[in-house]
Amino acid sequence: MIERLNHVAIATPDVAAAAALYRGALGATVSEPQDLPAHGVRVVFVTLANTKVELLEPLGDKSPIAAFLEKNPAGGLHHVCYEVSDIGAATARLVAEGARVLGDGTPRIGAHGKPVVFIHPKDIGGVLTELEEI
Repeated sequence: MIERLNHVAIATPDVAAAAALYRGALGATVSEPQDLPAHGVRVVFVTLANTKVELLEPLGDKSPIAAFLEKNPAGGLHHVCYEVSDIGAATARLVAEGARVLGDGTPRIGAHGKPVVFIHPKDIGGVLTELEEI
């Protein structure tokens, strides 16, 4: 069902500073910041040969990233994202296995313009997991 690792997401209190670290010290290719108000985040993507790193900063106090940073003020690993070819079938399979899809279970459009869902971390070995339809 899951295919390729799409990205690893890291929450940060300052996406510009994190992007500068990846661009400067690590010599990576870094995208321009993109605000995603529907998800409550500002994102920057670090492009690697085999995957991406998504840097996340909260957009406002209601952002899920703001809650994460309250518990982890310096930031840290937030979630992993896997590609799936059929998000409806993948979601149905996970729900049938007892996993909880966050929100109302309906895929939303993510940062890449494709449908995404998030699976509760308690149902996937303690890791918040995003599925993205490719």
